[in-house]
Amino acid sequence: MSYNNILEDINNEILTITINRPKKLNALNRETIQELHEAFKEAKSNEEVKVVIITGSGEKAFVAGADISEFADYSPKEGKSLAADGQKKLFDYVANFPKPVIAAVNGFALGGGLELAMAAHFRIASENAKMGLPEVSLGVIPGYGGTQRLPQLVGKGRAMEMIMTAGMIDANQALQYNLVNHVVEQEELLEFAENIAGKIMKNSMVAIGAAIKAINANYEDGKNGFETEINEFGRSFGTDDFKEGTAAFLNKRKAEFPGK
Repeated sequence: MSYNNILEDINNEILTITINRPKKLNALNRETIQELHEAFKEAKSNEEVKVVIITGSGEKAFVAGADISEFADYSPKEGKSLAADGQKKLFDYVANFPKPVIAAVNGFALGGGLELAMAAHFRIASENAKMGLPEVSLGVIPGYGGTQRLPQLVGKGRAMEMIMTAGMIDANQALQYNLVNHVVEQEELLEFAENIAGKIMKNSMVAIGAAIKAINANYEDGKNGFETEINEFGRSFGTDDFKEGTAAFLNKRKAEFPGK
């Protein structure tokens, strides 16, 4: 599919989605959010895709925030609809995506950009990365899950400070805060993410999808994460991947998972 604001590349069963609005520092507008939704929706059913890496074009920014010019004159009702629509189409969709999603954060990840990175299953940052949720400096609050996901990742106190000061933290501080898993040199960022994706793909993608569901359940209101884990664990016994994985282990050979 052809897009105006994103690029796609599939290599070795890894889909790299690049947000490509460098003149706008890859800021998220409504069209880009819709295109990202379509790209992820297509990747969900594409058997050639096992892992998704999301990144930004250029050296300056992953995503420098939302495109403020689009909503500067919105009413309260329109603002609420903007947040609800964005969360449903992209941020919650990514967070609950059944295939692993890695955010390769290069440069600025601010506002909606950091919220997108936090929706991914984990994050790798380049040394020049800077992250923050500066929305209160505009008289608004994070609206794409930032007030929920940031405390889950860095703790309530640090999240309160980051959001209330509207300040940025650098890559090493983000690593200290557990906001990112790794910090690497910028030129190594995508290669490093691809290497991790390669390690992931050696395992059962069916089991990984079940694990994503179980882990996420612990952070959803009204859901018992332990119960979800038990159910997904039980379902695993009915998969071809389980039969292959156990047979390979017992026969001391490398598993060749069918993905079913």
